[in-house]
Amino acid sequence: MKKRKFGLLISSVVATGAILGACGTDEDKNDNASTNEGSNDNGTETSTGGISVAMVTDVGGVDDKSFNQSAWEGIQQFGNENGLTKGDGGFDYLQSASDADYNTNLNSLLRRDFDLVFGVGFLMQDAVLEIANQQKDAQLAIIDAVVDAPNVVSVLFKEQEGAFLAGVAAAEMSQTGKIGFIGGQSIPVIERFHAGFLAGAKAANPDIVIEEYYAEAFDKAELGKTAANRMYSSGVDIIFHAAGGTGNGVFTEAKERKEKDANANVWVIGVDADQYAEGQVGDHNITLTSMLKGVAHAVVDISNRTQDGNFPGGETIVYGLAEDGVGLADSRGAITDDVLASIEEFKGKIASGEIVVPEHPNDVK
Repeated sequence: MKKRKFGLLISSVVATGAILGACGTDEDKNDNASTNEGSNDNGTETSTGGISVAMVTDVGGVDDKSFNQSAWEGIQQFGNENGLTKGDGGFDYLQSASDADYNTNLNSLLRRDFDLVFGVGFLMQDAVLEIANQQKDAQLAIIDAVVDAPNVVSVLFKEQEGAFLAGVAAAEMSQTGKIGFIGGQSIPVIERFHAGFLAGAKAANPDIVIEEYYAEAFDKAELGKTAANRMYSSGVDIIFHAAGGTGNGVFTEAKERKEKDANANVWVIGVDADQYAEGQVGDHNITLTSMLKGVAHAVVDISNRTQDGNFPGGETIVYGLAEDGVGLADSRGAITDDVLASIEEFKGKIASGEIVVPEHPNDVK
């Protein structure tokens, strides 16, 4: 495995735009048991100027308009800032169709001699640990999990802090006094979203009613749509989803209701990236705001450190409000000024340590 050193290029941009994933070639698909998407694997380096960086998605896919997409935006940003091109010797991704693909995809990228490979998502924890133990010279990073190995950097976020602000927004903007949370799988990272949302909503309005649902899947939009239908029908007017591709179904349900009735009081709070574009329906938009998670920023940060010869292997790096790792997207006027002021007040208290946000729903008082 190459260990090249180049000059450090600092970037603190949290990417929020929508990026379309690129399709792979037959050769790359044959190299990958899941016929995953990715770039051409021709065994040659086509880029100069920086380390080569790649990532493996979880089952949500690179174009999930959320978590994986944000990571891919970070990979592309690093590549573009360093004059790299997509492919061997530059930057790339492989997409996992199931958890059985994780090890295969990680090994494939390492065989292609990428200098730094990211495993995106908590579900890749076991696969990254196994590969790290097998390939001691590999430089690996995992997002949303901790892998105890000297050649792996673990990247975590204080999702609960950003979700707290989303809870404040939902509780104070709700007209019905009922809001909802839809999670993907019952894993620590989603439980942090859940806990923060509950804590923020109850801090803003102790009488708020919160409906909760876990789909136990990140790639089942139909489950998100069904859950959203049930919640909206029961009087919920704002739903925060932390469910990856499953959350796309929440947007679908809200938009369908808005299409049928322009006065329908339905809102969605997006997750990870700014999902405003997902909420557009005619002249209306049903995205109240989005809880931003600086996955792209973290990917660029770790890549820059590695490029400078300072790969933080064996470390766990945590990004919270104080580190600009989480926050809320511009509401584009959907949130009133008085509620924005309230959000800012809570944000300051969290960043200063006056408020410590719980990490598990059971700890919310």
